Amino acid sequence: MIKGIGIDAVELSRIRKIITDKPQFASRVLTPKELAIFQQLPFKRQVEFLGGRYACKEAFSKAWGTGIGKVTFQELEILPDELGAPKMTASPYIGQVFVSITHTDETAFAQILLAE
Repeated sequence: MIKGIGIDAVELSRIRKIITDKPQFASRVLTPKELAIFQQLPFKRQVEFLGGRYACKEAFSKAWGTGIGKVTFQELEILPDELGAPKMTASPYIGQVFVSITHTDETAFAQILLAE
């Protein structure tokens, strides 16, 4: 049974500017494990990675019905599974969390589905 669904989109030009102007933003949004992956990527992939994780965490908060604030960025972790697909590895939700992240040159999109 579906318990919640959320979607979010992030402009990558905004993320690119944030990474350049406020590099501490990445450590605010990303968990230590996510940050370790982020730091190994070339700049273009960093922008996509951070944009996708930010959108994913916002989408989760919408699916959960709370918005960011009741759940923090650090409570949510999305890591690649054995095939490289994004997988929610930490969240306050007890149940299945399905994750989808995609991006174009300008926008990152994420969708979360919460199920029993």
